[in-house]
Amino acid sequence: MTLHSRPARTAARRAAQAVAALGAATLLLTACGSDSDSGKSSGDKAGKADTASSQTRTVKDATGKAVEIPAEPKRIVTLTQEDLDAVLALDIKPVGITNGQGLDKPPAYLADKVEGINVVGNLLQPVMDKVVAAKPDLILAGDMQDEQVLKQLREITPATLVTMAPADDWKLFFRGVGNAVNKLDAANKFITDHEAAAKAAGEKLGKNKGAEVSIVRWNPDGPSWMENKQFASGVALEMGLKRPKSQDKDGNAHTPSLSLEKINEIDGDWLFLSTLTSDGEKALKDVQSKPAYKELGAVKNGQAVTVDGSVWSTRGGPLAADVVLGDYVKALSAK
Repeated sequence: MTLHSRPARTAARRAAQAVAALGAATLLLTACGSDSDSGKSSGDKAGKADTASSQTRTVKDATGKAVEIPAEPKRIVTLTQEDLDAVLALDIKPVGITNGQGLDKPPAYLADKVEGINVVGNLLQPVMDKVVAAKPDLILAGDMQDEQVLKQLREITPATLVTMAPADDWKLFFRGVGNAVNKLDAANKFITDHEAAAKAAGEKLGKNKGAEVSIVRWNPDGPSWMENKQFASGVALEMGLKRPKSQDKDGNAHTPSLSLEKINEIDGDWLFLSTLTSDGEKALKDVQSKPAYKELGAVKNGQAVTVDGSVWSTRGGPLAADVVLGDYVKALSAK
């Protein structure tokens, strides 16, 4: 996210921003060109090959690497919950998945859709024997940056795709996944429908139309607010909601954890709070009894809402975007 969702990688992601933007643009161009330019050479762009004469296609992954993949992949393994979210949104059931971010099980919002699917490891930490047992013909490797792990995965199947560059938003990476599984049109339609639903929902919020929403993850050592291009913030902006002045910053990550002396930075008309770990949950519970927290405007007005960090604090995906949209509507329509 992550962005916001891989805390350990935030600094690295910022450093890679310029390179990432180029990678993201490449992926978007190749994805968007796949259907309309299917008759052209696949060596020139990540497009759809002539499947009438070939059973494989050549696509470019998020790093710009050309990868030969099955024209119609049947056995897909996903290594991040974002990849899992994406294929499920395209009505594809993978044969292997990883646990959710910060979890020892798949994310709750996808639980009913992944019953019976084998778990092959934790987020971006596949157990190779389990991946082999899944017999994948396509591995979606998220924002995997460990070249040694990628080498091992490509020995299992050369059709291993890095699906996200460090700065990619969920729509761009979703289009890339859609292109890889030959469902780019369906991915584009999902995005269009989501954007229309978000705009319509924002128009129906009554007195909360255009409200300022603070988006915060509570870590064991304090709160971090999310930047404008972070996933959950993007959904808010699609709805016509605003961010507090102190949080109106470009970027797709989160701030360092704040001390109680700076807790006013997390205030807004509405405060959406999430945690990712049990330690973070405990820290949030502890601070809620302190005067500094109780003095926040959103808290005093009864407009502080707890949400699922395994959705809100990730890099996002199509199904996650609909969950976040629903959370905003539920909270802001109640008053």
